[in-house]
Amino acid sequence: MQKPLAEILRPQNLIDFIGQSHLVGEGKPLNLMVKNKKIHSMIFWGPPGCGKTTLARIIANSLKANLFALSAVSASKLDIKKIVEKIKTEDKDKVNILFLDEIHRFNKAQQDFLLPYVEDGTLILIGATTENPSFEVIGALLSRCRVYVLKPLTLEEIKTITERGINYLDLKMDKLAKDFLIGFANGDGRFILNTLQLIKDIKKDKQKIDLQFIKLVLQKKSLLYDKNADNHYDTISAFIKSMRSSNIDAALYYLARMIESGEDPKFIARRMIIFASEDIGIAVPTALVVANEVFRAVDTVGIPEAQINLAHGVVYLCQCKKNRSAYNAYFTALEDVRKYGNLSIPLKIRNAPTKLMQDLKYGENYEMYTKESLLPEELKNKKYFK
Repeated sequence: MQKPLAEILRPQNLIDFIGQSHLVGEGKPLNLMVKNKKIHSMIFWGPPGCGKTTLARIIANSLKANLFALSAVSASKLDIKKIVEKIKTEDKDKVNILFLDEIHRFNKAQQDFLLPYVEDGTLILIGATTENPSFEVIGALLSRCRVYVLKPLTLEEIKTITERGINYLDLKMDKLAKDFLIGFANGDGRFILNTLQLIKDIKKDKQKIDLQFIKLVLQKKSLLYDKNADNHYDTISAFIKSMRSSNIDAALYYLARMIESGEDPKFIARRMIIFASEDIGIAVPTALVVANEVFRAVDTVGIPEAQINLAHGVVYLCQCKKNRSAYNAYFTALEDVRKYGNLSIPLKIRNAPTKLMQDLKYGENYEMYTKESLLPEELKNKKYFK
């Protein structure tokens, strides 16, 4: 069986590793970890093809640790149990690392099962995910791991990987074709290497590869959409502002543009949840319910069918009346919290669970439905909600 080019060219040390300089550069966390041979459980959160698996392997090699690699897509609790049994009978004196790819695909019960082995040090967990761990990893497991955010590879970094692949495969490619392929990669190094391998497999002649051939191989017109640059933020901004102005056509257009460009549908759904409270608020309180259900539908169904759920939610949110009063009131209150710090809470609304607190008049003269201000004395005349 042919070995994938991405595997052949996979860096074996940090010197050859491309990207993530904020983590692997001199004096940075993962660099220090490898140098000092000290490791803790961690989660790599980043887009596809940015080096999560490679970093896990480099760390394991540097520590001469046992590396057990599983994908949460297909792994089960039984797989974890077999690894733990092997460690306890054969490898209990070694550092044992479990690399769990797509950790967000493990359900709560599976993550709960894994937790005690991470907690007692039987396993050092290195999880990899393209999804926000705050939403996808249980709190108990997350609290025992350090989260490292990996970035999409830059154009220069993708160019370096492209050159390595072209040289290894002895391909000849003109500049236009190369630039188009690099731009199409969207920060994904694995995509570049897989595409180069495909080109090598199907192009038998020695003629230089041109732009027309690259487009033929890719079979899709590229939409300029770097998930970590201006197009990403400009498009989501246009999407939100279109919904805010109840412009259904524009909102659907920007939704379609994001989906077609490969944007994470959960990211879009989360922004819709925020929008439901920020812009619609108390005008239509059930908008938050609908937005949450859209997120659940996206999580359950997945792309491509979830496009329908997103479109349904977008049209509904566009049609809702808008009211930002709750949003504005909260952030005005937040300004005072930051300005004045911990102002003294009025005695009558303090908690009074002990006799000493009662003697100090905590909770004294409290009226359940009083109309007077319950704000600290310095702010008693403030009105946040209008």
